[in-house]
Amino acid sequence: MDTLTRMRAFIDVVEAEGFSAAARRTGRSKALLSKYVRELEDDLGALLLNRTTRQFSLTEAGHTYFRTAADILKEIDNLADLVRENNADLKGRIRVSVPRTFIDAPVGQSLIDFATANPEIALEIVAEDRFVDLIEESFDLAIRITKLEDSGLIARKLSDFRVYAVATPDFVARYGPFDHPSDLTGKPFIVDTNTRSHNNIRFQDPNGGALSVPVAGPIEVNSPQATLRAAQAGLGAAIVPDFIVLPYIQSGELVTLFDDYIVKDRGIYAVYPHRRYLPAKVRSFVDFLTAWFRNKGE
Repeated sequence: MDTLTRMRAFIDVVEAEGFSAAARRTGRSKALLSKYVRELEDDLGALLLNRTTRQFSLTEAGHTYFRTAADILKEIDNLADLVRENNADLKGRIRVSVPRTFIDAPVGQSLIDFATANPEIALEIVAEDRFVDLIEESFDLAIRITKLEDSGLIARKLSDFRVYAVATPDFVARYGPFDHPSDLTGKPFIVDTNTRSHNNIRFQDPNGGALSVPVAGPIEVNSPQATLRAAQAGLGAAIVPDFIVLPYIQSGELVTLFDDYIVKDRGIYAVYPHRRYLPAKVRSFVDFLTAWFRNKGE
């Protein structure tokens, strides 16, 4: 039995957090996976997994081996994808991290459209708002809505992105006028706790200077969708992503505030780790999303 097969069995067991779960996921028997892992440990002369009836955990050696082995196998798979790219259909699994806001909004249709167009690719979408560690958590790529900052990742911009400060016309009439972002202080505001600043909203004056406005209100929530609904109910002003709020601005249900002060330095990006061989399936996925957003704007 070759080392790569044993290595894959070990990684499958670790990622599934147990032999039984790994057996169900891979279609191999629990006994066979256990045999491969035991043979790998014998070859290495080290215990990789602590096995008890109630608990599954990695030893210190297991942690070290898992991190490096996962990278080695990914590079091998990526190289195989690169060689096969012009001779076979795209196949395999893509594990992608996306913000919940993205997948729940109309732009989330881009992922569904890709899956529809590529039935041989299994798309594993993990929706959560934190910035995952792509390498440590074995993601192929992530969709991020952010100001792009220097990092060890490769990024490709999919679309421009901005937010709007909004409120209902009745709210503006009751609490206005709103001529400057500082007018928000002391007025009801719906705080989206996904933003890094939380209770301090960042604006930019027309000359490029930074403004930080303290805000507070009746609701704090880690959901732009809920923030939008609270603003629609007249509970406060709010900052909401464009791809969620634009229809309500266009209908007149909500009005925009401080358009000249809104920061416009963010975008929607596909980010992935630096790797020598980028899998054809990942490159195809990013190309598809880029075209999807470009066509959406036409």
